[in-house]
Formats: sequence, C-alpha cells, structure tokens
Amino acid sequence: MEPPDAPAQARGAPRLLLLAVLLAAHPDAQAEVRLSVPPLVEVMRGKSVILDCTPTGTHDHYMLEWFLIATCNSRNGNPAPKITWYRNGQRLEVPVEMNPEGYMTSRTVREASGLLSLTSTLYLRLRKDDRDASFHCAAHYSLPEGRHGRLDSPTFHLTLHYPTEHVQFWVGSPSTPAGWVREGDTVQLLCRGDGSPSPEYTLFRLQDEQEEVLNVNLEGNLTLEGVTRGQSGTYGCRVEDYDAADDVQLSKTLELRVAYLDPLELSEGKVLSLPLNSSAVVNCSVHGLPTPALRWTKDSTPLGDGPMLSLSSITFDSNGTYVCEASLPTVPVLSRTQNFTLLVQGSPELKTAEIEPKADGSWREGDEVTLICSARGHPDPKLSWSQLGGSPAEPIPGRQGWVSSSLTLKVTSALSRDGISCEASNPHGNKRHVFHFGTVSPQTSQAGVAVMAVAVSVGLLLLVVAVFYCVRRKGGPCCRQRREKGAPPPGEPGLSHSGSEQPEQTGLLMGGASGGARGGSGGFGDEC
Repeated sequence: MEPPDAPAQARGAPRLLLLAVLLAAHPDAQAEVRLSVPPLVEVMRGKSVILDCTPTGTHDHYMLEWFLIATCNSRNGNPAPKITWYRNGQRLEVPVEMNPEGYMTSRTVREASGLLSLTSTLYLRLRKDDRDASFHCAAHYSLPEGRHGRLDSPTFHLTLHYPTEHVQFWVGSPSTPAGWVREGDTVQLLCRGDGSPSPEYTLFRLQDEQEEVLNVNLEGNLTLEGVTRGQSGTYGCRVEDYDAADDVQLSKTLELRVAYLDPLELSEGKVLSLPLNSSAVVNCSVHGLPTPALRWTKDSTPLGDGPMLSLSSITFDSNGTYVCEASLPTVPVLSRTQNFTLLVQGSPELKTAEIEPKADGSWREGDEVTLICSARGHPDPKLSWSQLGGSPAEPIPGRQGWVSSSLTLKVTSALSRDGISCEASNPHGNKRHVFHFGTVSPQTSQAGVAVMAVAVSVGLLLLVVAVFYCVRRKGGPCCRQRREKGAPPPGEPGLSHSGSEQPEQTGLLMGGASGGARGGSGGFGDEC
C-alpha cells in the first residue's frame, strides 16, 4: 500500500501475482511428484492471465491445489504501518506461520530516506466459493496526537477454474407442473454444469436407445421451434468436462411431453331440426393427449359431462345453441369447442296478456285498451287480429324465439258481444285466442246527450203537430163551405159571393187559381 504522496507512476505500475503450489500426494502413493510451472508470468493490469501448473511424469493419483500469492506494499512511512487483508469486506484472520489453509508474511525495509516500507504477502487456499469473492488490503498507520489513519487498496476478483460437480437439465419454456408443453409452442431445453470455465455441452435425443445429437455448444441451450407431437420423447444433455471426478454424473435426461388437442367432431351438422316432442342423441368425439375431458353446455348452463348428449321430449324451450367443450385438465390453457343449433319444428304456442277487469267491474264505451299476443314456433308464426290495426309481429328481447303483436282500440258494446280474437299460424298449424270484455256500459256524458236529443226531437214533433192542428182548425169552415156550396149547414149563415173575403180564403185554402179549378169539381176534402 502506498502513502498518498507516492508518485503517480508508482501507483500505476503493473501488479505481479506470485503463486505457490501445494502438493498433496495420495495417502498410499510413494512416488515423488514434480511440477512444471513457468518461472515468470507477466500481464498488464486489467487483462486476463492463464497460469499453467503441469505435473511431470506418470502418476496414478495426484491432486493440484492453487493458492492465491497476493502482495500489498506500503512505502515511505514512519512508523511502519500494519497491513490487514479482507475478503468480501470481512477481515481475514490468517496466521503468520505457514499453514495448509493459508498464511501471511511481512517484510519491512528502511529506505535511504530513513522512512520505512512494508510488504505483506498473502498465501490463501482457494475454494469454489471464492469465484465471486472480492479481495483487498488495508494499511493502518499512526498520526500525531494519538490519531490513526487507514488506506484501502482497490478490490480485485479472481477467475477460478474448477471441474464440474453437478449438472441440471430442465424445460425452460412455460410448461405445466406435470411437465406438459403445448403443440406449436417454442420450447427451450436448458442444461447447466457448475464447472468453470463453462464446459462444452452435447444435447441429444434418445431414439431406440441411440443418441441423435441435436446441438453442441457452450451455452447448454436447445430451442425447438413450433414443437409437434412427434417431438415427444427423451432428451439428454452431457457435460464434456474431462477434469470432473469419476463419480460425478455428467449426463442428465428428461421426458418432453407435447400436449395436443385435435378439432372436435359432432355426429350432427351445424343445424339440427327436430319435430316437437321428439328425442335425439348427439355424439362429440375428440383426439388428444393427455386424455381430454368433454362437457356439454347450452347458453353457458352445464348439461352434463361425457361425449354423448341426450335430448328427450323436445319442446320449444329446447331451441338454442349447444356447445361441446374439450379440455385437458393438466394443460389448462389448451381447449377446443364445437357447437350446433337446434331448431324445433311445430305448430305455434300462443300466450296472451289477459285483460285486467275494471275497478268497478265493468267497461264503458270509449275506454281505450291495448291487447298483446305472443307466439313462438318454427317456422316463425304469423300473428293476425280479427280487427284491423294490429302492429307487425316483432321479436321479444330476452325471450328467444318469441314474437309479439299488439292492438290498441276503444271498447264498444259490439266488443262485449263478439270479443276480439288473435291467431298465430305457421305451416304446422294455428292457435287462436278470443279476448272478452264482459258488460260494456254507455258513458255518463253520452247518455245525457242521448236523452236531450230525444227530448228535443219529441218537442219538435209536438210543435209541428200543434201548428198543423191550428192550420187545420182555421181552414175547416171554408172546406165545409166548398163541399156544400149552395147549402150551408144548419145554424150557420151563408157567405156572400160578392164579398172580398171569399177570394182570400179561396186563395189560402185552395192554393191559387188552379186549386180553385179543382175546387169547382166539388172536392175540398181532397185538397185539405
């Protein structure tokens, strides 16, 4: 470790790593083991380096273990500092005596300037757990007035090489807990060994106990695009690590199971037409793996499980769309459906909205009422009324197959006698309903008007009779005189023919000259 005022070029100098090799012979081995290592390895800071350690000769049993030779320098200080080592921020407690697991040595040099420089070297047996560890050293030094200072070196990491001990092989793409994948999906098979550096992977498929090599790479990945049911089978991965121990299992296999579901087939077509009150059986067939489950529904209402749908005593309520659904219980995302529409043929069924009785128990002439007729059947029925004015038949919202027609009219006494009929008809037959109103009374205001009209008519008739009577009374003697001419009745004086009154009466009673001529014939009774 260098003090803060050390020259910049000294701080940037390349670092030299020294390695010590610990040889461990097999307990039963008596042979001497010699190693071949390069005397010096130089590398620029920040670059990777490979250190070779090769045993010479032929040996049946030997083990090589690497130690880390890490050196920390502190120059030109007074008094001499103390150097400590850290792994992952935690202080390493290593002895100064030689030890198989690790130890530390220190050397102090007095410079020409009289200042002291300290070099600390760490020897540490590396484990696999150290592959991600960070190391650094720190120099602790004294300052005036009892104070203390500390300088930390930059951290460094090690790239360790170690053999494979465990291998994992699994399906990386989405799959069910039971290990099924859907036909048509993209499937990834992933293989991982825990050796370093990453070994080479051989991915293969077993067919008839023979290996069919599919891929060889350093990533351990095998991708199957648009997997098909024919690709179901046993797949394997082998880690090509020749430094692994003999008892390590370097190969793994798995069973790839591709789930599929073929389109459903119905024993009937898309439309099934049946007569009213008949029966039928519809079958739904499907092929898939694993074994599919079948369910029938109508308007989202479950009807039953299994491939067969039995329909008996069919009514118009049986009309609708029936759905056969196939699903795979172990592969929830894979399902198919097929449906058909049932049309029930038959004469119409008729329903009416009955007339509600009036509060006082009777209808009055002029009351307005709306009559409604509803019908269903197949073919669709036609609705008609015994009186004009009915609305066209229209579908009823929310009531499948039903149509309705309405008729608005005013109540009359004729309706009380005959009623109003509604009829539904189609090629299979017809149904008829008659609406009755019961007693129909005249309205109060209309009865008063009728009475007044009768009274006025009678009064006028009496007046005409009275006028006619009066006229008859005034013209009576004249008439008699004309009938009798020269012989007036007894007790009455005869009228003078020379007076002016006779022409006036003659004109009034005879109706003019022509009347007088007719009177001359002796018939006033006819004139009156």
